[in-house]
Amino acid sequence: MRARELGIELGLGTPGPLNAFTDVAGVAVGCVTLVEGDAGPLVVGEGPVRTGVTAIVPHEGEIAVEPLFAGCHTLNGCGDFTGLEWIRESGLLTSPIALTNTYSLGVVRDALCRREVDARAALGQDQTGCYFSFPAVAETWDGGLNDIAGQHVRAEHLFEALAAARGGPVPEGGVGGGTGMTCHDFKGGTGTASRVVEVEGERFVLGALVQANHSWRDVFVVNGAPVGLEIGPDVVPGVDLPECPSAAGSGSIVVILATDAPLLPHQLQAVAQRAGFGIAMLGGYGDRYSGDLFLAFSTANRGMASQHEGSGAPLTSVAEWIGHPYLDGFFQAAAESTAEAILNALLQAETMRGRDGVTAHALDGELLVQVLDRYGRRTYRPR
Repeated sequence: MRARELGIELGLGTPGPLNAFTDVAGVAVGCVTLVEGDAGPLVVGEGPVRTGVTAIVPHEGEIAVEPLFAGCHTLNGCGDFTGLEWIRESGLLTSPIALTNTYSLGVVRDALCRREVDARAALGQDQTGCYFSFPAVAETWDGGLNDIAGQHVRAEHLFEALAAARGGPVPEGGVGGGTGMTCHDFKGGTGTASRVVEVEGERFVLGALVQANHSWRDVFVVNGAPVGLEIGPDVVPGVDLPECPSAAGSGSIVVILATDAPLLPHQLQAVAQRAGFGIAMLGGYGDRYSGDLFLAFSTANRGMASQHEGSGAPLTSVAEWIGHPYLDGFFQAAAESTAEAILNALLQAETMRGRDGVTAHALDGELLVQVLDRYGRRTYRPR
């Protein structure tokens, strides 16, 4: 069950209709989940396989020719997110977004380049590569459960995820790029949530999608209750990671934020920064080996600017944006939806056994509720 279904409320805001990233109209998400082989000894190239890819389509048109305003933020840099330098430079998101594991980042990035070549050909545009493509692809490390060195994610899996992308409910838990991930020493993965932001009579939505593979149990809190200390390894065993230099302290989180509010790139950068407070709401603090990378985009002002010379873009354009005094609601929404998306990822994930018998145990919703009720913290405010 998701957090709200258990009566758990994080923060003061109101969720959107689905409490999901896709509450932002036009945004679609698709996943391909690869689970192959028994949880036996690791054989590189053969498995066990516990991985996948998540694809985010920001709008139904071709984003390479109708880019969106975007901003990004790095809380801690022990991770990789291709395309961020161009987003920082231009303030534009010019590709779909994909999330996968660390060793599959390159093949997914290359597949998105191929996707753009094919898309431009379908539009009757030049396909010789005289334009440039900087796809947005992020990773987290799933080597605790998955044969990560086997690089089992292939280009066709990215294309399948794109083809499967839909609005509506978003798959959560151990699915897509989040398949082999752990979080706060429980089974982690993909999670989502949203918030409605009302400003001067106008109603907007901000949604979060996370790939949560970060932090450790002792710091895990929910509404201030020390959940990680109360549900210790004696109650739910921890993840016994394999002996390798990169395992100890490893873990990352990617946060993607979408909104239908008209925000400019520097405002979206500020919104993206607030995802870090959502991580902190559950006790995470950006461990030194955690790649905590955030991207925010707006579906408003669609296609107003183009990165491509000779694209026919006008010399000047007029954009609409929300004034700086009205941004606080979006900052709060970014923090709260990120926190709730992480908790949903934990609650939706199922116990998984992977390479060498390593087991990531699920966070039991009933145990969580018992802890929160003991502290009177099932909601942010007492009732």
